[in-house]
Amino acid sequence: MKNISLSKSRIIFALLTAAVMVCIFLFSCENAEESSDTSGFFVNIITNIFSKKFNGMSPDEQTAFLDNISHLVRKTAHFTIFAALGTFASLTAGRRRIISLRSLGVLGFCFLYACTDELHQYFVPQRACMFSDVLLDTCGGLAGILFSFVLLTIFKNKHKLKDSR
Repeated sequence: MKNISLSKSRIIFALLTAAVMVCIFLFSCENAEESSDTSGFFVNIITNIFSKKFNGMSPDEQTAFLDNISHLVRKTAHFTIFAALGTFASLTAGRRRIISLRSLGVLGFCFLYACTDELHQYFVPQRACMFSDVLLDTCGGLAGILFSFVLLTIFKNKHKLKDSR
């Protein structure tokens, strides 16, 4: 019965991995203006949080502030969505040692998907293909892999406590 449960969970995690991949692809399909609008939503939230300070800035300072926040939002989005990819792909791979061929395979998968994502952006109007984003995405994938080990450890320990009662 455990093998069936394990298979079901792996199927669910594989579907979640595919869903994240579709989200990444759709975000990469956005041209520069659409992408700016997407990140602009979060920039506006951050600007509203710091509105007193922002309103007291000169126009040049406001532009610099918005540029910095926009850059931060975009890079955080790269890292975060690839962390989700790394988490779900790692959970699909199942229990294993943290340093193993399967873990390296999951990281390699994240790296290759980051490469294809950046290559895809090369062909989208006003978007760029940047190796620095591949590295950032891969670091996000690694963070997701590490996070999955934390989740698996918590689940394993919780399951042990339940069995000992």
